[in-house]
Amino acid sequence: MQFIDLKKQYASIKDDVMNEISQVLDSGQFILGGKVKELETELCTYTHSKHTVGVADGTKALLIALMALNIGPGDEVIVPAFTFIATASMARLLGATPVFIDVAPESYNMDANKLEAAITKQTKAIIPVSMFGQCADMDAINTIANKYNITVIEDGAQSFGATYKTKRSCNTSTIGCTSFFPSKPLGCYGDGGACFTNDDRLAETMRQIRIHGQDGRYHHARLGVNGRLDTLQAAVLLAKLRIFDKEVQARELIGARYSELLKNTNCITPKVMEANTHVYAQYTILVENREEFVNKLKDKGVPTYIHYPIPLHKQPILQQFYTGQDLSTSERLAKQVVSLPMHPYLDEKTQDEIVAVVKSSL
Repeated sequence: MQFIDLKKQYASIKDDVMNEISQVLDSGQFILGGKVKELETELCTYTHSKHTVGVADGTKALLIALMALNIGPGDEVIVPAFTFIATASMARLLGATPVFIDVAPESYNMDANKLEAAITKQTKAIIPVSMFGQCADMDAINTIANKYNITVIEDGAQSFGATYKTKRSCNTSTIGCTSFFPSKPLGCYGDGGACFTNDDRLAETMRQIRIHGQDGRYHHARLGVNGRLDTLQAAVLLAKLRIFDKEVQARELIGARYSELLKNTNCITPKVMEANTHVYAQYTILVENREEFVNKLKDKGVPTYIHYPIPLHKQPILQQFYTGQDLSTSERLAKQVVSLPMHPYLDEKTQDEIVAVVKSSL
């Protein structure tokens, strides 16, 4: 049994993928080739964003977004305590201070009710993470941010394809960032990512940053990085984007079926918030006695994954920035989350087998 079955997906689109890759090989344009521009145009259409900037990976997307805002020493960046480390470490890499706030107990996303209390005169950005496949309460977050003239960067690495009210994930704030890591809802066959914005100036700045701050051949107007999206990965993404709507629909149906089958059992299933659709980058439940539960599933051939066992404020490299605020929900989630097999090609028979093992193991 596969936790994420990329082989089934590839088998269904093999000819299209190979055709796209062959076009790149025939063109000889391997760095920022035509396929990158084509993909950026398609992603603008998909997200309804004015600009898409293809970048090397999701982490670089966050870094480039922060660099475009000139964030550095003396600045503070507010992040949820329960997320992958890149959300905070990219701010720290630039010399800024990560400020942790707790997540909401129902959505596992940044708790907007705790946001305003964390804002200081040094706060320059807020990075809500669209955890597990659904967006945070972006209207509430944006309203508070606008009150204090602070930029919001949506970390949509897990939620590409989801919607918040009438908007697509990655087009819910000033800048959106996503990852195309192979296991993401829209994933390539290596590393890849993108930044999205409707701001012309920020878009141009991010394009310059991804090629060493270059605004003309060998003319560097600002500090930058080597952050380009690989042309071959763009070709793979173009093929996958053509089936993406179908896969998103499948994810929603499989996630909803999991929740129905696990209803009234001794675990907590994901809640889809009223304003959201959910792409279930992971199908994550909460259980007591997690280690025992995971071992039981492993013994019966059901793979699991834990996203994430250590909250950010307890990570060795970041714990110095913890100032004693209440992060109890993040700490509880870190102890209880377990992700079950989840992908668009999970058939009902296999899902029934997983659910039977889960029920017998609780």
